[in-house]
Amino acid sequence: MSLLALGINHKTAPVKIREKLSFAPETIPDALRDLTSHDAVNEAVILSTCNRTELYCQLNCDDTDSQDATNALIHWLQEHHDLLDRDISEYLYLHPDKDAVKHMLRVASGLDSLVLGEPQILGQLKSAFSVAKDNNAIGQFLHKLFQHTFSCAKQVRTNTAIGASPVSVAFASVSLAKQIFSDFQHHTALLIGAGETIELVALHLHESGIGRIIIANRTVGKAHTLAQEFDGYAISLSEIPAHLAEADIVITSTASQLPILGKGTVEAAIKARKHRPIFMVDIAVPRDIEEQVGELEDIFLYTVDDLKEIIDEGLKSRQEAALKAEEIIDVEVSHFMNWLRSLNSISTICQYREKSEAIRDEVLINAKKQLSSGKPVEQVLDDVVRQLTNKLIHKPCIQIKQAGMDGRTELLDAAIELFDLKTDDQ
Repeated sequence: MSLLALGINHKTAPVKIREKLSFAPETIPDALRDLTSHDAVNEAVILSTCNRTELYCQLNCDDTDSQDATNALIHWLQEHHDLLDRDISEYLYLHPDKDAVKHMLRVASGLDSLVLGEPQILGQLKSAFSVAKDNNAIGQFLHKLFQHTFSCAKQVRTNTAIGASPVSVAFASVSLAKQIFSDFQHHTALLIGAGETIELVALHLHESGIGRIIIANRTVGKAHTLAQEFDGYAISLSEIPAHLAEADIVITSTASQLPILGKGTVEAAIKARKHRPIFMVDIAVPRDIEEQVGELEDIFLYTVDDLKEIIDEGLKSRQEAALKAEEIIDVEVSHFMNWLRSLNSISTICQYREKSEAIRDEVLINAKKQLSSGKPVEQVLDDVVRQLTNKLIHKPCIQIKQAGMDGRTELLDAAIELFDLKTDDQ
């Protein structure tokens, strides 16, 4: 075994375990140095997100002591997080060699994510690789594997619809908005709330190139913190009437028990906008926007129930795309394993080349001596060709002859293939 992927994710461990095994970004460089100083580890990458913590390691061991290396990595993970008194094995998954390659490709392509097909994990993998590379934890093996992984993920994105359809209320909300407003950079979005859903909405809007983002929240400090991430600005809930007319898109998700936007406030905003339409999505339960707002002209109001059909259709589309993605991944796993097996031949090729070049040099020195002694050039050339040919084929001919005497037909077949020879029936 030369490769091991070891970790936990949202499928195998609850958040209270995942948070104990996570790595803060500033601790990863030291952790990588400590991990690669281990006798069993040659190269390593640490991936740590809210949904997973994984170690990708190229190991310095063979199949006979691979279990010892695996146990050592588990012990290292426990020790690093001061969990030696707690058994974490029930939460861990271990993927050796080919299975590790397949796992990485599935992770990068979004097939192992909480939200099927989400693209953020690829960026997180690239960041993890970059940190490992900057801290000299990457060598030829993992460099090749990660480049292959990134290429495969790009192929999956390009050749399937794995990320095209909305499967979350945040994604569905932004997707609907894009159907109404084609040119996002000239529009403003007002987001009401500052929780996880609004954060995802802000992320999708920002990635889609929205012109401006305003975030309104009961706690202005929390709104300000979120707004800073997306080049937006924050306001309090009481300031919404003064800014509502600026908003082309309004998406709200709070825990308020009473509506935040009433019909009168929205009517005033529409009048100030000279009846330019406003797209509204109320994700909250109970609702943040009065039902009567939907009766107004120039208002496109959707609730979380309206989004369900879009999400269900999107999930079905992604599941269909995932089947095609799995086929792509199987092919790419095979390609990488072929490259890995080819490494076994490199030393043999180098030795064969060195031996052939030594024979060449020997014949060349002899030819120069003959020329300097006055021997005719044509005769020297004949001698060089004959000597070089004899020396190159001498040992293979002896081995092939001995193989025939010993009945080693597999070696004879290999020689026919290796030297591109014709068989008796050709």
